[in-house]
Amino acid sequence: MALSREQLAQRVAKELKDGYYVNLGIGIPTLVANYIPEGMQVMLQSENGLLGMGEFPTEDTIDPDLINAGKQTVTAVKGASFFSSAESFAMIRGGHVDLTVLGAFEVDVEGSIASWMIPGKLVKGMGGAMDLVAGADNIIVTMMHADKHGNSKLLSKCELPLTGYGCIKRVLTDLAFIEIKDGAFHLLERAPGVSVEEIVAKTAGKLIVPEHVPEMIL
Repeated sequence: MALSREQLAQRVAKELKDGYYVNLGIGIPTLVANYIPEGMQVMLQSENGLLGMGEFPTEDTIDPDLINAGKQTVTAVKGASFFSSAESFAMIRGGHVDLTVLGAFEVDVEGSIASWMIPGKLVKGMGGAMDLVAGADNIIVTMMHADKHGNSKLLSKCELPLTGYGCIKRVLTDLAFIEIKDGAFHLLERAPGVSVEEIVAKTAGKLIVPEHVPEMIL
């Protein structure tokens, strides 16, 4: 069975480590904030100038003046700090973010990512993703394995305008956890109940499948 958005966030949260500074992109990545392991100290960064985001607010804790880069209302944890977007991007470009989690439209076998524009559709702007993929070494992309028509989003070569070239090493989809290296996708884990055959059928780019592929533990 394919993973839900919440389950994707839960699996990404297992990649967090104590003391990490983490940037969460718009969409599914923002949900990771709700699944930080108890007792783990992680500081979530938003490129509009906030270090120390907390869980999504409830009706009792919502503050309309406190937002993330996606204009969503957020909370701040104890010890959080607020600063200009210039300082925030200096942190990103200087390589001071330990883990970046992004959404995407497409990813290819070279580790390139297309995440900011679909030609002919409304584009709000590039956002901070281009700086994030250029300034970070540890990036996880979260996305659906295929679009609503069943077309694969894991390609031999991205067809949409690129956000970054050769910068992605790991992809978590609703079907699988995949590593990108040596010009191919390498299957690491499969979603509970999802067959290897389904993953192969829905992956357009070259996919290396080991003899045994474990199910994810959420």
